[in-house]
Amino acid sequence: MKRRDFFKLTIGASLLSSLPMRAWAQGMMGHHGSMSGDMSGHGMMARQGLMPLQKMPTGQALQALPVLKNSSQKKGLFQAKITAAAHQRVLADGKMTELWLYNGQAPGPLIELYEGDHVEIEFENQLDQATTIHWHGLPVPSDQDGNPQDAVLPGQSRYYRFTLPEGCAGTYWYHPHPHGKSSEQVAHGLGGTIIVRSPKDPLKEYTEQHWAISDLRLDINGHIPANTGPDWMNGREGQFVLLNGQRQPLIQTSTAERIRVWNSCSARYLRLHIPGAQLIQVGTDGGLLEQPLPAANSILLAPAERVEFFIQAEKDLNSTLQALYYDRQKMMVKEKPETLTLAGLTIRHQEIDLPKQLRTIPAIPAAASTAKVVFSEVMPMNHDMSMQSGHGPAMESSSGMNHQGMGGMNQETMMPGMAAMRSMFRINNQVYDMERIDLRCRTGEWQYWDVINDSHMDHPFHLHGTQFQVLERQTGSRSVAETFRAWRDTVNLRPNETVRLAFRQDLPGLRMFHCHILEHEDLGMMAQLMVE
Repeated sequence: MKRRDFFKLTIGASLLSSLPMRAWAQGMMGHHGSMSGDMSGHGMMARQGLMPLQKMPTGQALQALPVLKNSSQKKGLFQAKITAAAHQRVLADGKMTELWLYNGQAPGPLIELYEGDHVEIEFENQLDQATTIHWHGLPVPSDQDGNPQDAVLPGQSRYYRFTLPEGCAGTYWYHPHPHGKSSEQVAHGLGGTIIVRSPKDPLKEYTEQHWAISDLRLDINGHIPANTGPDWMNGREGQFVLLNGQRQPLIQTSTAERIRVWNSCSARYLRLHIPGAQLIQVGTDGGLLEQPLPAANSILLAPAERVEFFIQAEKDLNSTLQALYYDRQKMMVKEKPETLTLAGLTIRHQEIDLPKQLRTIPAIPAAASTAKVVFSEVMPMNHDMSMQSGHGPAMESSSGMNHQGMGGMNQETMMPGMAAMRSMFRINNQVYDMERIDLRCRTGEWQYWDVINDSHMDHPFHLHGTQFQVLERQTGSRSVAETFRAWRDTVNLRPNETVRLAFRQDLPGLRMFHCHILEHEDLGMMAQLMVE
């Protein structure tokens, strides 16, 4: 049963106001969830067991991202080591918090690379659970891309080796990708940034600012709590929104600085806005656009998306970096629209003359094959379930999956609330099974995919191993061609929207595609493409 059909039936029968549904919603909220979405009420957070906002310091000068040192002296070779481990930090109210970090840094260290570099990174897993490193957006071999099948067990190490091709300059990031545990590991702090540079970059003379945005949930004791039912349903959003690991830092910048932004949140959408200024976008996930876009009041970043822009201001300006409210159609949640302040800004006005042409992005040729990828949601047939225990009843599932379809997990190892949501989020009416190949294509052949959001919630689509171009978007009978060419690896889909995209996979092997709300990915909104 699809979600819209479920609500037609249940609302007509007043089921949503019945005692079992009310008990279910209360069970989903647990001690840490919020059905209101209002993160500004400190008293509300205290009642829910969350750390009040004012307990984390603000107003500190922005710290630059730490940089991963290249241990090689050889030109064109990048060698380094990354260790994932638990670390204790005091973040709020003098309470100790256990974070899981890359090289003990939050965010993880920035990796600066160049097109043509050969990369060798030794990875050591000192966590108590298996993990991987996924090089999000980079065109690396399948067996080097941190797929769920290639998990690094606790106490073990491996090398990731790949060579970056010409033309891949852009803004990327890295994060864990073990199936069923990605959201937990990112919520504890695992994630870092990557910049791939080109010697032909037409903007290389401009200084840069790097803003990695994440969010963090802390309970009143400073601990990172487990996901609640609403987290699994809608994606987890922490009450603290951080920029380079800091809450509301103070940033000195200018209109002549090139700004790169990463949305490394599990589920939070960021509609970036600077009062008194506008934003001139020059790049997306996969690097520069053909031309700078017209100045805009805001730029929307779905989870996992990245952007490059310049600030346009007519004079020196004291302002703030804000995330305007964006309605992504959460389930069973009545949100209070609010604007979040991410940072304080002091902007110095400087005249600049951006190039009218940044690069050439060729038009896509005719496709060798096409496919449809459908995101959908299936509501539980039995809604009287215990979301806190994680031992709710089985859910309706046309795929007939058992627990092994979740990559070997069973109900005893799932996080609270996860078992009850199993099979709810699907691609082509199936939940993820790492033993199943869902689609196939050939190396070097252009593919046209229609990615369809047959649901009532936004879902960001991500494809591994390559970049794609969005060709057009369709809602109902209205189809609109994309107004600019750009390379991306992640694109947001509004409810009931179809996005036609085109891509080519140049390396053989297994590739994932999935929703990048990490809780949905963990629950099985992921599928596999075999490139032959």
